[in-house]
Amino acid sequence: MEETEARPKPMVEIGGRPILWHIMMHYSHHGFNEFVIALGYKGEQIKKYMLDYGLLQSSLTIRTASGDVLRHDNSFPDWTVHLVDTGMATLTGGRIKRLAGYLSGETFMLSWGDGVSNVDLGKLLQFHRSHGRLATVTAVRPPARFGHLKFDGDRVAEFSEKPQAAEGWINGAFFVLEPQVLDYIDGDQTQWELEPMERLAREGQLMAYRHEGFWQCMDTLRDKVLLQTLWESNNAPWQTWKGNGE
Repeated sequence: MEETEARPKPMVEIGGRPILWHIMMHYSHHGFNEFVIALGYKGEQIKKYMLDYGLLQSSLTIRTASGDVLRHDNSFPDWTVHLVDTGMATLTGGRIKRLAGYLSGETFMLSWGDGVSNVDLGKLLQFHRSHGRLATVTAVRPPARFGHLKFDGDRVAEFSEKPQAAEGWINGAFFVLEPQVLDYIDGDQTQWELEPMERLAREGQLMAYRHEGFWQCMDTLRDKVLLQTLWESNNAPWQTWKGNGE
C-alpha cells in the first residue's frame, strides 16, 4: 500500500529500476527476450516506461522538424515487448487467457511481476520438457519471518534464526506451460491459482521444479527494504546478468 497507491506493483523500484525490469533482465540473461505483459491497474505507467526505456538514459540526436530521434547507445538488451490491456477487474487466470493471441500456440513461461529469483530458467525449461506434462511450477522455500523453535517438552532443544529450510514448499511462480492450459481457464473471473492449478494437479498434469536457491517476493514494504538492502550491498542473488553491461 505504501508504494502501490501511486504505481502498479511491477513498477516499484529496487536500486532505481522497477522490479519488472529486474525480472526481465533475469529472463534475458537466460536467452528469453520476447515478453507479453498483462496490464491492469495503472498499466499506462508500464507502457510509458517501456516507451521511454533506453531513450532517457542515452545520448540522443533529435531532428525537430521531422521528429526523428537517433539514440547513440546500443548497449540495451534486444527485447520484443507486447503490452496488452487485460482489464482492470480481470483475475490472474483471465489475464493469462487474454494473452492467447500472443502466445503462438507454443510452450510459454509465466511469472508474476513482484518476485525475483536466481532460478536457472534453462534447467527449468529442460525439466518441463523431460516430463511431458502440461504445466511446471517452480517450488521454493519461503524465507522465514520468525526464528524457529524445536521443543523437548517445554525445553527449547533447538533455536535457529529465520531458517529457510524449516519452511515447507510453496508456489514460487516461474511457470512453464503448454498452450492447452488455456482450456483450464473459464474466463476473466478465473483465478489461476485456484481451479486451473487445482484441476491440473488432480489430473496429474502439474509438476514441480524444486528450486533451493534464492527467491523473494515483494508483498510488503519490509520486503522492498530487504531487496533494496541486498542490491545496495552488491549482494543481490537474482542479479544473474551481473557483468553484462548493467
